[in-house]
Amino acid sequence: MRVKTRFALLAAATLTLSSAAQAAPVFINILTGGTSGVYYPIGVGLSQIYSDGIAGSKTSVQATKASVENLNLLQAGRGELALALGDSVADAKNGVEDAGFKAPLTKLRALGGAYPNYIQIVASKESGIKTLADLKGKTISVGAPKSGTELNARAIFKAAGLTYEDMGKVQYLPFAESVELIKNRQLDATLQSSGLGMAAIRDLSSVMPLNYVAIPSEVVTKIGNPAYQSAMIPANTYDGQAEAVPTVAITNILVTRADLPDDVVYDMTRLLFDNLGRLGNSHSAAKDIKLEAAAKNLPIALHPGAERYYKEKGAL
Repeated sequence: MRVKTRFALLAAATLTLSSAAQAAPVFINILTGGTSGVYYPIGVGLSQIYSDGIAGSKTSVQATKASVENLNLLQAGRGELALALGDSVADAKNGVEDAGFKAPLTKLRALGGAYPNYIQIVASKESGIKTLADLKGKTISVGAPKSGTELNARAIFKAAGLTYEDMGKVQYLPFAESVELIKNRQLDATLQSSGLGMAAIRDLSSVMPLNYVAIPSEVVTKIGNPAYQSAMIPANTYDGQAEAVPTVAITNILVTRADLPDDVVYDMTRLLFDNLGRLGNSHSAAKDIKLEAAAKNLPIALHPGAERYYKEKGAL
């Protein structure tokens, strides 16, 4: 009887430990960008989807300075999923110090490609800025120092034969603050890297007339980086924008960590694509996320959990 009792107690203890392990919460901190950009509302949408779809999950959304900070935070284990620009992800993999990475970030893995970011250069109409060349001598904001947006600005200006020294003044400000300064006539223009229809530019275009500065295809070619592709901002994306505007598009990537369990990343990937319609309600940019393209042309390796999902769906 004593032996049977010991076995029964051992079995009960094992069951209790197993249940406790199964009940352990799954923490998913989603690293985004400024609250007036596109990363943040998409991150909020994903957190709600994961909270509903992953049993025991504890989700959170963190506003950050976007791509570069997000990737460094992932490497440090301070997030489980992040949005980042494709060129920044490539620089992180290679440890490009000028881009904000002191050493190669070895823990990054792709969950999948997302929607494209469009470089959007807007100027107050009264500034007289209509072309890239017109930026000479003017004041412009280019995003936080060494952010994905600021790295885009450097690449584009260099390809156009411009430097920061050509500008009257360069400020390193987030989207919303840049817009407020333009409203107050303290800034002439802002370069923003984001999905189409971003809140900050919508807000600005609703209160004052703007010029939308084109980035010609020949400038895009001179950048010499396959992450940068010619694209168009469709007409009427913003108030007063009657014509389509040539620009640059750069794919955003959903990035996770190599040490996350395969099953968790599989579920994160599955729930993303099972709920694209719902995510599109968070921000219209999410409507450009496509299953058939998500696993292709990525600068870093897929996480095995995401890879399993794409293979099941015939997308890899």
